[in-house]
Amino acid sequence: MAERLVPPLLPEWLDSQVPFRRYLVEVGDGLRMHVMEQGEGRPVLAFHGNPTWGYLYRKVAAELAGEPVRMIMPDLVGLGFSDRPPMADFTLANQVRWMAALIEKLELEDVVAVVQDWGGPIGLLALSRFPGLMTGLVAMNTVLGPPKPGFKPTTFHRFFSTKAGELACRWLGLPQNRLGLAQGDRRSISGIVQRAYSYPLKTLGSEAVIALVRMVPDTLDHPSVPQLEELAAFVDAYEGPAAIVWGDKDPVLGRLRNRISRQLPQATVTATSAGHFLQEEVPALIAQAIRDLSRT
Repeated sequence: MAERLVPPLLPEWLDSQVPFRRYLVEVGDGLRMHVMEQGEGRPVLAFHGNPTWGYLYRKVAAELAGEPVRMIMPDLVGLGFSDRPPMADFTLANQVRWMAALIEKLELEDVVAVVQDWGGPIGLLALSRFPGLMTGLVAMNTVLGPPKPGFKPTTFHRFFSTKAGELACRWLGLPQNRLGLAQGDRRSISGIVQRAYSYPLKTLGSEAVIALVRMVPDTLDHPSVPQLEELAAFVDAYEGPAAIVWGDKDPVLGRLRNRISRQLPQATVTATSAGHFLQEEVPALIAQAIRDLSRT
């Protein structure tokens, strides 16, 4: 069992929003990963993406409170309250290695994976290192393989891969201070909720936001592509229970629902009018998908 280290203290306004068990785990290279947990029972590993942290799953966890599931919500290295590595160390291979170290130390069995954004590639590739460990999958607004030949990066990724985009991130706090722009209901991330997403990036640094954007392939020669090809093979071979809950109003990944459905033909599909961070808009639907899979 992993040694659980004392996590950083949170300001009262934020601490009250995450009434979970919190701890740090060493995951190699001198780095510690921040983890939040709720409940006891079948483990549910909930993986977030860029530029959020485990806070993204607090509403889903609230829907499942008191049920026989153990919600585990880690922060990706570089985000939330996990440690910040050097910029040069932000590669998909390293992120997978660090997440796999956490999974190994938690000594889990019979895991339901819940993935969104970069949490899909990172979480699923990490789980692929432990054959048979994942026995359920909920996929939300993510990618599960490499881009197709002839693809074009989105406007979002093109801009934030430039020097101007880097300056906008460092000095204007974009996109992390305007997450509502990616939502179906822009009010779903505002006020204290927006503050909670921005807080760790203001206090611990925002370099990870740009680094994770640059992990997105802009050509088929990008260093993330071999790992994404490995991911596609893992997903194609997975025949267990699955569900897809999708935010069709997502300006970045909304159009990929049909592609993900083809990769997971056994999955039930719930299309919604939510945006990219659909955990904020449709937590009850996500919780129901987890509930259904955790009973299988």
